[in-house]
Parts: sequence; structure tokens; C-alpha cells
Amino acid sequence: MAFKLIDLPYDSAALAPAVTAETLSYHHGKHHKAYIDKTNAAIEGTDKANDDLETVIAKARGSEQGLFNNSAQSYNHGFYWHSLSPNSSAPSGDLAAKIDEAFGSFDGLKEKLAERGAGHFASGWVWLAEKGGKLSIEETHDGDTLADSGFNPLLTIDLWEHAYYLDHQNARPAYLKAVIDTRLNWDFAAENLARGSAWKYPA
Repeated sequence: MAFKLIDLPYDSAALAPAVTAETLSYHHGKHHKAYIDKTNAAIEGTDKANDDLETVIAKARGSEQGLFNNSAQSYNHGFYWHSLSPNSSAPSGDLAAKIDEAFGSFDGLKEKLAERGAGHFASGWVWLAEKGGKLSIEETHDGDTLADSGFNPLLTIDLWEHAYYLDHQNARPAYLKAVIDTRLNWDFAAENLARGSAWKYPA
């Protein structure tokens, strides 16, 4: 199947000042679109042409690095757009209980996300994930993904410079604080936890 660039689930100005419309115009409209276009070009006419994105990622891992990078980045960006919200609120219910169990408190989770994201070397992603009923913070480097990892990803934050440079220059910690404090979509995280399996990129 030919994959589509999914629409942002909010207006492009809705995440400012943490993430501005200018950043989203490049990040979504150019970077994410390029990953989708390159994935589609690579699978056209192959035995992967009718696979869903997660299957393409799994088949390409370890064997077709270019396709893996572009398909995994297509997934990660789709997941990232949904991990953000202009109306961030605190977690509740089962998610809140599991956060308390794993990190001591919601503030403890936020501190650990910021710490791991700031300390991540070079490009990549920091994730809140679930496996075996336990929450953890995971990191993937460059274009790697949790889509086919056995983890159930709940939220992700993009650590590539194009995610924040126009808004925060090289101050990744400032970007992380703004996103973690005001723009994470805890309803999306709760939905992913309740489903118990990794989010699928829309067909």
C-alpha cells in the first residue's frame, strides 16, 4: 500500500510556544513527508508493497537499512504527533497508578524523561513504554523505533535537532521542559496502555 502523510491532530499553531507553527511546517510538511515518500518509493513493486508500515519496518530491520530508516522514521513521527496535545492534563486511573509504581510520582516521571532526553547523545527518541505491565523509559538512537520491539510505546519525544532548533536553538533541555510540562498527550498514553499493544500507523 502507499502510505500517506497523516494530518496533524491539531492546528499547526496550537502547540506554541513549546513547538511553533514554523517548526511544524518543516518538521511535518517536509521531514515527515520525505520519510513517507522515500518509504513508498522503496516498496513500490516489491513483496512489501501491500504490507502495513509496521510489517515493512520489521522486514527491513537488519537487512535494508535505507528502507528501515525511512519506514521507522515515518512511524515515529506519526506517533510523535499524537504524543503531543495543546490540552495536556495530568494522567489518571490505571496510567497514573502505574506511573506512581514505576517512578514514585508524576513529577518523578517528568524529571526522568527530561533527564534521559537531555542526556541522550546525538539524535534519537525517548519513549515512555510498557512491557509486562511495567512502565519504563526507553531510548532509541537515530531512526530506530519501538514499533516492532515487543514494547508497547505510550508516548515519545523527538530528540532530533529539527524538532526544536527553530524554537529553542541548541537548548534541548528547554524544549524538553516545555513539551513535558505542557504538551504531552496523556489521554493518548492511556489509550495505548489500555489497548496493550503498539499503536498502528493509519492505513
